[in-house]
Amino acid sequence: MRLDGFDISASGLTAQRLRMDVISSNIANADTTRASYVNGQFVPYRRKMVVVEPMKQNFADVLNGKMGGLASQGVQVASIEDDPAPFKQEYNPTHPDADANGMVSMPNVDILKEMVDMISASRSYEANVTAFNASKAMFAKSLEIGKS
Repeated sequence: MRLDGFDISASGLTAQRLRMDVISSNIANADTTRASYVNGQFVPYRRKMVVVEPMKQNFADVLNGKMGGLASQGVQVASIEDDPAPFKQEYNPTHPDADANGMVSMPNVDILKEMVDMISASRSYEANVTAFNASKAMFAKSLEIGKS
């Protein structure tokens, strides 16, 4: 018995859940100017991004796909990477982390961008739940038909 639909939806749910967790962390640290200590200086929080890729197929999946079957697909998280964008510079001479010119390096987190990403991840999560429930309903219906 093959449950590819469940596996595909589950991989999507897992990836989108992690994506939402990372976005939440970005939002929580949007004002963190002392995230790490490097070379004797505090460094602001750097925005994190989740990289999602298709699942790598094993030989059995490729062979099954070539023989006319459904090759198991899905997604996996390849990595969580730092956003290379520069830190935002903000003038605030009273801030404890201000330099001699009164400039403070702030995290490269844009709350608006994070909210858009959160909505996207949430919608993708909901779509995977809907697909999972549709697969479950079809599977249950096929069991009912089999009993008759």
